[in-house]
Amino acid sequence: MYRIKVEATFSSAHNLRGYKGKCEELHGHNWKVGVRVESRTLDKAGMLMDFKVLKNKLHDVLEPLDHKYLNEIVYFKKINPTSENIAKYIYDRLKVKGISCKAVTVWESENCSATYSE
Repeated sequence: MYRIKVEATFSSAHNLRGYKGKCEELHGHNWKVGVRVESRTLDKAGMLMDFKVLKNKLHDVLEPLDHKYLNEIVYFKKINPTSENIAKYIYDRLKVKGISCKAVTVWESENCSATYSE
């Protein structure tokens, strides 16, 4: 199995609804996102996928989140903007753009992350 991974970052604010604690209050993160793609085969050039293509698709998905209050984004008005749900949001948006991810991991801090995969 071949695997590639790209990472990117974005900054945004959110607050968690229905949570009792500090994260209930408005706060921000410098999020790190890792996207992993897998395949049993490579293309004629010997690549699973061009890193540049994957980076550009990820950038397109993250751009609407960057420097935004996530709770005001339509998707997150009903779904709590937790790290887990942000990972799924990114996964689903990449899928719509033709990227079959194996997993999307979102770090809200250096030591805390959530991963979504199907």
